[in-house]
Amino acid sequence: MTERRTLAFAKMHGAGNDFVVLDLRDGRAPPSPALCRALADRRFGVGCDQVLTIEPARSPAAAAAYRIWNADGSQAQQCGNGARCVAAWLVRAGAARAPRFVLDSPSGTHAVDVLDDGRYRIAMGRPRFEPEAVPLHGFAPADGYALDVDGERVRFGAVSMGNPHAVIEVDDAARAPVERLGPALQRHPAFPESVNVGFVQVLAPDRLRLRVYERGAGETLACGSGACAAAAVLMRRGRIAREVDVELPGGTLRVAWPDPEAPITMAGPAAFVFEGAWPLESS
Repeated sequence: MTERRTLAFAKMHGAGNDFVVLDLRDGRAPPSPALCRALADRRFGVGCDQVLTIEPARSPAAAAAYRIWNADGSQAQQCGNGARCVAAWLVRAGAARAPRFVLDSPSGTHAVDVLDDGRYRIAMGRPRFEPEAVPLHGFAPADGYALDVDGERVRFGAVSMGNPHAVIEVDDAARAPVERLGPALQRHPAFPESVNVGFVQVLAPDRLRLRVYERGAGETLACGSGACAAAAVLMRRGRIAREVDVELPGGTLRVAWPDPEAPITMAGPAAFVFEGAWPLESS
């Protein structure tokens, strides 16, 4: 007689960036790339941009750790919207308490502040602009860079938020060539680990509009680390204020970077959509 096994999950989103959240704090093995692809499939699966696994803490002060799996089954190092969803999941489960706690991510340890109205603020660490930190090959440190991509000269800023970002300032984010330049820049050999590509428009000194083409997921409705990257590049150039609202297709995030020695923070919503059980192979 066979036994039908299932995997419990929660579907969540942060400003439209959506996730399947798995509780692996009991030490169960992480999902295989094939399972991640199946869960992420929007026609035959649950549908998501990334799968998040909640795991035992790695540092003494942390409430838990988490890892990030892209829709194509590859792993990611950072996800600000995902961090907020993990924080909300832990608070609802009684495993973390307001107003402040700490999470371990693949790229470090992050302080979490529980705000009003279902919002969370994540300390995302200090932006790193050195080309080797991104990584970006073939360039000395500079405020901006340029590459020939598909016959076009593309100018961009580059920064690591624990994951690599290229930031392109545009006049109109709605008309930016996201689907063309995003994957083209990701394939460029100057980015040996690929790159998240942001197209940012300055609306006002305290307001940006942003679209992001993510590694392993394509264009998403929101990207928390991408919002931090775009703000950091423009703040470093003196183009905008030190605290800004970043409008993304799925919602607005608040990004603050008080000074170069401080961590950048990102605040926004985290919402539960539904819960379910995914059928596993019978044993």
